[in-house]
Amino acid sequence: MRKNIVLIGMPGCGKSEIGAGLAKRLGMEFVDADAYIEEHWGRIPELFKLGEAHFRDIESRAVAAVSLKRNCVIATGGGVVLREQNMQALKRNGIVVFIDRPLSRLLDVVDTSYRPLLAEGRHKLAELYEQRLPLYRKYADRIVDNSGTLEDAVAAAVSATKEE
Repeated sequence: MRKNIVLIGMPGCGKSEIGAGLAKRLGMEFVDADAYIEEHWGRIPELFKLGEAHFRDIESRAVAAVSLKRNCVIATGGGVVLREQNMQALKRNGIVVFIDRPLSRLLDVVDTSYRPLLAEGRHKLAELYEQRLPLYRKYADRIVDNSGTLEDAVAAAVSATKEE
């Protein structure tokens, strides 16, 4: 049984789409951490109304649970890297892959209406990008470029996560 493959990156970088394609190609289960949160605790925008710290606590509980799974591709929320405990849990049985999509492409695809931290608009995405980019690079075992097609990114992720 292989290690989990954990996808990290900015909102809109393609973690969920690439994760679903990667899981299918590798015959692994796909787990979307945001969907897991919504299934167990409620809609993310509603959780954020109680404060970002409240949401991050729930996110950490979700990460602790999904990191115990085996043979999964896990797409995380964009802010999972903000707590080192999350990344330690995910790395115990996982290879962490940073899905790197240029800021210009993120600005083209991100719907800010559903994302509580981006409610201020597109400039907030740029601020989060600058804040989080060093953390994504710090925790990544592999980096996959997602500036092309979905198929290219899935193929790159397959290649990057081949077992040695």
